[in-house]
This record gives sequence, C-alpha cells and structure tokens, in this order.
Amino acid sequence: QVQLVESGGGLVQPGGSLRLSCAASGSISSINVMGWYRQAPEKQRELVATITSGASTNYASSVKGRFTISRDNAKNTVYLQMNSLKPEDTAVYYCYADIRVVYGLGYRSFWGQGTQVTVSS
Repeated sequence: QVQLVESGGGLVQPGGSLRLSCAASGSISSINVMGWYRQAPEKQRELVATITSGASTNYASSVKGRFTISRDNAKNTVYLQMNSLKPEDTAVYYCYADIRVVYGLGYRSFWGQGTQVTVSS
C-alpha cells in the first residue's frame, strides 16, 4: 500500500509565502514524476508544477517565477515553495506521484488527500 501525506497549507496574506510538503510512503520500488495540482471552488483541477526524478521541472504559466517545486529522492518527498501569493492562488492543493510498487509491473498515479491554501487579508 502507498500513501501520500501533504502538509504545510494554511491562511496567508497576499504577498506572503507558504511551503507545502508531500511525503510518499509504503511499498515503493521507484518514483518517476511528482507534482502538484490545485482545485479552486467551482473550478476544475489544474496542474501547478511537476518534477521528474532527474529534477526537470514544469510550471503553469500562472505560477512561473513565484512557485518552486523540488524533491528529495532519498525521502520520497516533493515540496512546493510558494512566494508572492495572490488571492487567486486560493485552492485545495493535491500532490501526486507516479510510483512503481514493489513487485509491480509499471507506474501508476497516487494522490494525496489535499491541503487547503487560503490567501486573504
């Protein structure tokens, strides 16, 4: 069984910063891509950022230059440093990872439970 557990969400004022973490645990053989999505009320879930096992990154245009994704492969953990936060960044943030489980044949996507980020004065 594999679990992804997120932490670091909360309430922050516009212009502030938050750092999200997501740790994967369980019967993990290897992890390929890790990333973050977000979903605002009454909107579809959208990609925020991804990072490969080789540390290649990809960002949504709305967060480029403000957010930084990173990972610690030894800890099976992905991070999202969010700076210069705006009210429109308010959403539930979900992490995901493409994981090959022990004795598994391929990669499949696993998701965290989500963490609320609210940007408001």
